Amino acid sequence: MSNIPYASAVGSIQYAVQCTRLDVAYALSVTSIYQAGAGEAHWGAVKSILKYLKRTKDMFLIYGGGELILEGYSGR
Repeated sequence: MSNIPYASAVGSIQYAVQCTRLDVAYALSVTSIYQAGAGEAHWGAVKSILKYLKRTKDMFLIYGGGELILEGYSGR
């Protein structure tokens, strides 16, 4: 595993998450934990995230043109 760029790949995913791809934020948080002791299964998970990002690069969300209304709730 020493020659696999695990930390670099996770960093690249982190950049994408911060800029535009919030849909993989949870998967990134799970894989980020194992940067020091990553194994084959962890590398497989990172590769799956990268494949997903590549497959869905042309997909995006379109928000409606209506007025945005902020609603908040409290447990009080």
